[in-house]
Amino acid sequence: MNLDNVPKLKHLNSNNFFLLCGPCAIESEDMALRIAEKVVSITNKLEIPYIFKGSFKKANRSRIDSFTGIGNEKALKILKKVSETFHIPTVTDIHEVSDASLAAQYVDVLQIPAFLVRQTDLVVAAAQTGKVVNLKKGQFMSPEAMKHAVQKVKDAGNNNAWITDRGTMFGYQDMIVDFRGIPTMREFAPTVLDVTHSLQQPNQSSGVTGGRPDMIETIARAGIVNNVDGLFIETHFDPTNAKSDGANMLHLNHLESLLTNLVAIRKTVNSL
Repeated sequence: MNLDNVPKLKHLNSNNFFLLCGPCAIESEDMALRIAEKVVSITNKLEIPYIFKGSFKKANRSRIDSFTGIGNEKALKILKKVSETFHIPTVTDIHEVSDASLAAQYVDVLQIPAFLVRQTDLVVAAAQTGKVVNLKKGQFMSPEAMKHAVQKVKDAGNNNAWITDRGTMFGYQDMIVDFRGIPTMREFAPTVLDVTHSLQQPNQSSGVTGGRPDMIETIARAGIVNNVDGLFIETHFDPTNAKSDGANMLHLNHLESLLTNLVAIRKTVNSL
């Protein structure tokens, strides 16, 4: 796929999937740079176009005492430093209309969280920045319904929209990926599979979201076989002590072997 609309993206292999990858939330400059450096070294080796992901704030929390961030501008400046240090684009999610113009000063892709993808004012504000808008499919929405979210971006004068599937609610505490939705959503926009959030187990009685990281490779493989344009994977060098979503993140030490296998699968799929 053509990724010319993302500044600083290295066109290492147009036949490969692209990757949005990083920690759930920006916890510190050191952690962000440490993770980015490792992922850059892996993706350069495997010729995977790479976008660093990190939330500058976390607004959707189960409990009021949950970690929400280190300060908006402080985290955004860290994202900018990651971009400038490694010459890679960055993506962060926004939650309020005012976030759009603020975050657009620092990152290349604005992400609309799944719970907020039907919020017209938010989607339009993101689109009007001129940045690529990554629309996460609501856990409560059909793949077909995402064409309307994409159309909002286009109607706001921006043709650069992606869709990211992050699973569908299956009961109160589980998510499921319906892979029939991938070809459907690819008709509307380039489509990404959010592997790690698809494996969340939300609404736990403890107020802390659970997850199934043991299933990461299974879901990722299925996505590649079904021709997703990109993958979204949250990773951390110490998931157990991560301040957000540690239960479903991939340990950074396991990323290279996973991506190596996925690149091999994509090459096989492309050869068929």
